[in-house]
Amino acid sequence: MSDENEILSAAAQRDKIIIRTSVIGILANVFLSAFKAVVGLLSHSIAVILDAVNNLSDALSSIITIVGTKLAGRSPDRKHPLGHGRIEYLSSMIVAGIVLYAGITALVESVKKIIHPETANYSVTSLVIIAVAILVKILLGRFVKAQGEKANSQALVASGSDASFDAILSASVLASALIFKCTGLSLEAYVGVLIACFIIKAGIEIMGETLSDILGRRSDPETVKEIKKLVNEEPAVRGAFDLILYNYGPNKNYGTVHLELPDTMTVDEVDQLTRRVQLNVLQKTGVILTGVGVYSYNTTDAEAARIRNKVQETVLAHEWALQMHGFYADTEKKTMRFDVVISFDIERKEALEILCAEVQALFPDYTLQIVMDVDISD
Repeated sequence: MSDENEILSAAAQRDKIIIRTSVIGILANVFLSAFKAVVGLLSHSIAVILDAVNNLSDALSSIITIVGTKLAGRSPDRKHPLGHGRIEYLSSMIVAGIVLYAGITALVESVKKIIHPETANYSVTSLVIIAVAILVKILLGRFVKAQGEKANSQALVASGSDASFDAILSASVLASALIFKCTGLSLEAYVGVLIACFIIKAGIEIMGETLSDILGRRSDPETVKEIKKLVNEEPAVRGAFDLILYNYGPNKNYGTVHLELPDTMTVDEVDQLTRRVQLNVLQKTGVILTGVGVYSYNTTDAEAARIRNKVQETVLAHEWALQMHGFYADTEKKTMRFDVVISFDIERKEALEILCAEVQALFPDYTLQIVMDVDISD
């Protein structure tokens, strides 16, 4: 089986896990919502009714997750040559909006009940139903979260965590009901406020996570480390730099990297090496390296090595200069070029002006070509 077929098979398996898990979540939440709604209406409990609404919003979220997964799995086309994977992020934003709406509505209704209280009337049957619902939510939360981690689905992981929170909230509803049965003290409206705050918090967190995915996160340190390790296994490679990963949906990552190679290699040798690197990285990490650039380094010129050491010492004396790479000096033509990774503590233009002035002062007869790289990956 080719690497491409393996990737497609893995994607299909992932989609199957997400859809199956979401369907289970929908069925569980619909039944829980129905039972809690009946209990809440019969007992006049705003807390139980809001808990039912929360379950219903969870079911709706799962439906949106399924739709998003199916749309995201569509094949690439002329307009979208890198696929439709980012649709999953849009579906997560819709889920976040639903959760926020449910939370705000719950908060408003709970505050109304505090201002105009209504006495609840819990039966033994209703308390048993709430207790069973808590157990179901605990088991559902663990299952959904585990499946989400297995499929690398942020939406499922969030749903699993939300289900676990729901179990805690349902437990607080049960506790307030027991307190009312034993003491006559009604806390359910205040518990409703607590539930609403948790729902709103969950919605904000889901939205924040999804916005980070849409805007573009910093590359995962473990993935970066693994790719650089694989690249540096090639004997001719002295270093891997400027690794940038582009995400087009869960498990759909493309990347570019620069390799530092000796100036004695032929184009044919470089071509073979880069192809080996691309295949190895794809097989081991699933990342498709769409571009592999090359830096050359001096192998025989002792004077160039001396210049490099002096320049590196000057550059890295600044705290905002994190790394220097891609250095090459032509001592006959009096030219030198190198890249510097700078932190976000300084503007690129200012950093370039400082380094140009300092290096030019050390080597006034050299023509400089300095590139400022952003601190994109570790």
